Amino acid sequence: MTLDDVVESTPLDGHDGRSGATIERAVLSDGSRVVVKRSTGDLVAVVTGDDGREARLWSSGALDRLPAGVGHAVLSAGRVGDEMVTRMRDLTGHVLTWDRTLSAAEVDRIFAAAATVHDAFASAVPEGLCALGTRLPVLYPATLAAVGESHPLPALVNQGWECFAELAPADIVAEVFATHADPAPLLARLAAAPKTLAHGDFTLPNLALTPDEVVLLDWSLATEGPGVLDYVCFIASCASNVDMDYAGLLAAVRRACGDSHDEETLRAALYWGLTELGWNKALDAATHPDPAKRAAERAELDWWVAQGRAALA
Repeated sequence: MTLDDVVESTPLDGHDGRSGATIERAVLSDGSRVVVKRSTGDLVAVVTGDDGREARLWSSGALDRLPAGVGHAVLSAGRVGDEMVTRMRDLTGHVLTWDRTLSAAEVDRIFAAAATVHDAFASAVPEGLCALGTRLPVLYPATLAAVGESHPLPALVNQGWECFAELAPADIVAEVFATHADPAPLLARLAAAPKTLAHGDFTLPNLALTPDEVVLLDWSLATEGPGVLDYVCFIASCASNVDMDYAGLLAAVRRACGDSHDEETLRAALYWGLTELGWNKALDAATHPDPAKRAAERAELDWWVAQGRAALA
């Protein structure tokens, strides 16, 4: 694989770059347009030991086994010198952004697409996925400590957990921090659930809605584990971007899963969501410059604390 046919490239507007990867829109010598992602060991790669997870899924044909109505964007993937380079379809206008508000019908469509993926791979999980024990603690303090000061996210996460310790009830703070120190009990509970291919980073910028497909982008955190992780990841990251409340989101999860839904696994996964992103809710609840946003984030934090307490009970 080479980049010799790229004649023009510009950084992609709206890419938050938190992982450390760069994304650009490129024009090729034949006039076609693609999106190119480059990584020389971004945050996800460092903390999960990823040496080309998405590239392997593409080259093995696993992504081409996605069920009807669900697509991927990868055109080619491989190493170019020290970089991992992925070429993707240009889905400009279809990729979801953080300024987008989704309707209940769109959420149902996205969740239904995830459910078909989970069903399709339940009996044939691809090789080379992120292990569940690696995925669960990606944003835990001990995991990020290995990154040090080479990336800005660990310091932000640590600040958020300090806010969490101040804002959340002491019993929940103790439980969450105990899970950070020893995630084995949570891992054992979630590992007992049926395994499938979970996308692993099921958030707005990694989704595109076209007239015919729900396209799943960025498979670098693709995980062998229960599919419910994808719904919880979405709820934890995107609840403020949907035109429905938390009760509606949980109802949408149950609808999407249908007969395969397991309430106890959902509860355990919701507790994981608190242990992974409680820092983010607390940080915004404590420091956001907009008082209305601080209040909204505090309400979200309180909801997640309630889910954590219910799961622990």
